Amino acid sequence: MSQDVHDFKAVDAFVAKLEPDLAKLTNDIRALVLKIDPIIGEQIKWNSPSFFYTGKMKPFDAKTYKRDLAVMHLRKGYVLLVFPNGADILNVNGLLEGNYTDGRRMVTINDFEELNNKSRDLESVIQAWLEMTLDENL
Repeated sequence: MSQDVHDFKAVDAFVAKLEPDLAKLTNDIRALVLKIDPIIGEQIKWNSPSFFYTGKMKPFDAKTYKRDLAVMHLRKGYVLLVFPNGADILNVNGLLEGNYTDGRRMVTINDFEELNNKSRDLESVIQAWLEMTLDENL
């Protein structure tokens, strides 16, 4: 996959339909995640903005969602950032929440202040995910 597979316009259109405060929080999360590494793309998946790895990977079972970094579940007043393979991510800062048997882990972001407070830990978690994913590169 390459930079041209990103679906920024679809994500922008999706976010434009949100309530203004939720749209701003969503866009701030997008900006934070996308600035971490240009290998991270975004798209609409599972009816939500989501982030994924755009580089080459060894073949894998699509049901394992190895390419998917995180999906934003937008709730009234907050964003739940779901990491489909969160159980595999080194979570030294304790940011990832939950203990789901399917491997999902989550980060709840209630407002701009909380995003600011969690931004460093969120960047660390995403860097750990990238390192794990890059190890599987061709």
